[in-house]
Parts: sequence; structure tokens; C-alpha cells
Amino acid sequence: MNARTIALLLTGFCVGAIGLPPSLAFSQSDTVQSPAVLDASPVGQVVSVTGIAHIEHPAAVVVQVNAPASRAGDTKPGDLVYRADVIQTGTNGMLGITFADGTSFTVSNNARMKVDEFVYDPNSSSNSTLLSLEKGTFDFIAGAIAHSGNMKVYTPVGIMGIRGTAPRVEILNDGSVKFSTHMEDKR
Repeated sequence: MNARTIALLLTGFCVGAIGLPPSLAFSQSDTVQSPAVLDASPVGQVVSVTGIAHIEHPAAVVVQVNAPASRAGDTKPGDLVYRADVIQTGTNGMLGITFADGTSFTVSNNARMKVDEFVYDPNSSSNSTLLSLEKGTFDFIAGAIAHSGNMKVYTPVGIMGIRGTAPRVEILNDGSVKFSTHMEDKR
């Protein structure tokens, strides 16, 4: 075993020995944290998939004994999303995700997005979200965290503060970003 693996195992044993309450919420910062802490609980769930889409769990250790009949690694409805996950779609892919605070995302084909931070407790006012949109088109409806002013979306040209709206973000191949909001027809 390498030193990092040993350190992670020791950290896990220490956290287990301390007896932290299971409802304790963890958040991410720029400091390095144990993957067991980063990947403590799901922050969202896949609700729809078309074509090829993958969710990479870089903070998780995955052990698979028997490969399923479908292609290994393909994302399907019901799969969970965690902090630090990288979501990618193929040329014919599209993915729908609902987050714990009610935020809904539709990720287009050839898109890449990372869940950098997601802290949500419906009884708290210290909730926050940071999502990195790297390429592709994203339509979303902001949930409860946005209404507190702590939902941020990173793009190649800057960070947007989302305050409770339904934006569309398009990141073009040349790195430029188009941003628009969906209008509600109140007839």
C-alpha cells in the first residue's frame, strides 16, 4: 500500500472512532480533505439519460465484482451524484439531474460539469453551491440554495451568482459563453 492509501485508511478509522453524528454536514474548501469526507452523502440524483453519459466519482473508491450486462460506467436514472463528481455527456448524450435543494439541471451533448461544492440542510441558512460548467449547454432551474444567494456557477469567463431563476448557459468551442434566462409566460 502506498502512503496516501494508508493515510486515508487511518483517517477513516479515526473518524469512526470519534463517533461523529451521521447527520453532520460536510463542506468543501480549498484545503485537501479525505475522500471519505468529500463523498459522505449524495447531493443529487440522475432523473433521465439519453445516449452516453458518465459520472466520474474521483473521491470514491469503487470495487466492482461482476460487471453488469450494459456497458460498465454508463450512467442511468437513479444513479447518485456526490460532491466532487465530474459529469460528462457524449456526442449523442443528454442528462437530467435533480439536486437535494430542488435545483434541476439538463446537461446537453458534449458537455462537462463538476460539482465543486454542495452544502444543503433545509434547516440551515449556511447552504452553498459551486458548480463548474466547462463545456456544452446547460439549462437549469435554481432551487432553494439560490434564494439565499449562495449558488454560484463557474464558467470559463467568470463566476455567476444565481438568485433563483431559470438560466441557459452555452459554452462554445472557442471558449465564449452565452447566457440567457427563460421567461415565464404569465397570460
